[in-house]
Amino acid sequence: MATLVVVGAGTMFGLAWLTLLMMPALVVVQVLATRVGVLSGRDLQRAVRDGYGRWVSAVLLVSILAVNVVTIAADVAAGAAAIGLLVGMDSRWLVPAFAAGVLALLMLGKYDEVERVLKVVMLGLLAYGAAVVLARPDWGAVARGSLVPTVPFNQEHVAGMLAILGTTLTSYMYVWQSVEQVEERCSRQDLRFRQFDALVGAGLAAVIFWSILVASGATLGKHHQHVETAEQAAQALGPLAGPLAGEMFAGGLLASAIIAVPVIAASGGYVIASAFGWRRGLSCTPRQAPRYYAVIVAEALAGVALAMTGIGPIQLLFVASLIGGIATPLGLVLLVLAAGNPELVGPDRAHVALRVAGWVIAVVVAAVSVIFLAQQVHLVPG
Repeated sequence: MATLVVVGAGTMFGLAWLTLLMMPALVVVQVLATRVGVLSGRDLQRAVRDGYGRWVSAVLLVSILAVNVVTIAADVAAGAAAIGLLVGMDSRWLVPAFAAGVLALLMLGKYDEVERVLKVVMLGLLAYGAAVVLARPDWGAVARGSLVPTVPFNQEHVAGMLAILGTTLTSYMYVWQSVEQVEERCSRQDLRFRQFDALVGAGLAAVIFWSILVASGATLGKHHQHVETAEQAAQALGPLAGPLAGEMFAGGLLASAIIAVPVIAASGGYVIASAFGWRRGLSCTPRQAPRYYAVIVAEALAGVALAMTGIGPIQLLFVASLIGGIATPLGLVLLVLAAGNPELVGPDRAHVALRVAGWVIAVVVAAVSVIFLAQQVHLVPG
């Protein structure tokens, strides 16, 4: 959410087309992850370990955890900032309290209870759909930005592309998708419904992404206001909420953080527990899976420590998206390989067209990452 506000403020509608392309990309990645979970009966980390060995599994593990810790820090800071906007307090001192609340949800709630909470909270993000209309953007410019892909290879646009790719196709997203199938004990008979579920979820996510970016472009971007604080980001909801924009943005940011932190922390705990063969899963209690929950707590503590360094939550969220974009191609490659490996998924391996689409997505994200890194060290003009 914060990443798309920053990108919209910086590029207006110039990358709206990429948010729409996220729908087919998300569908491909989520379907691949769903097939790995359902057909192999393993989460992605376990499937990679069984199919390609401990060393490859260890590399995947490191890439996931590096992104997870930074992203947890960013989302914990964001959740605290949102509460600070609502109650008028210094958000830095709310960071530990927010993290403790999320840990309580994970450790005291059962899997289906946690899932229900996250689904309800997500409805708060739909406010951006109304904000797009009320912001009265130049619909001609919105149509051009949404339907005609343009890529000016300057640093702002390349960083924006990488951040969008990193915040949507980040590794914990498809790792968690594979975990869900194992947690819910899905069978091969459930596969078609699960793939349809991934399609609907990707469609809804793409609409929300597009709405956030366009609403931000029509408000902040129109006036060339770069976003560094949550208060500045709240202006994107000004057309909808007026003087209540701060409170509405805080509600959306809080909803986003409440959705993200449990998933990221749980997926991190899952990949470590899976790598070492420990008992794992939110369906287990802390007493039944102590090492799994210990990893979750350790991730949260590391995130809190990083969040309290004084880096602004909006800036930290954007940086986390960039790191996610750089790290995710490795996981995408392994996901495609696992979905096409008959030794893991049996005779129903992913269709060649689906695997080719997965390879294309991985190559595109890797290419944008390389261009971004080259611009940072001035190897290519930006």
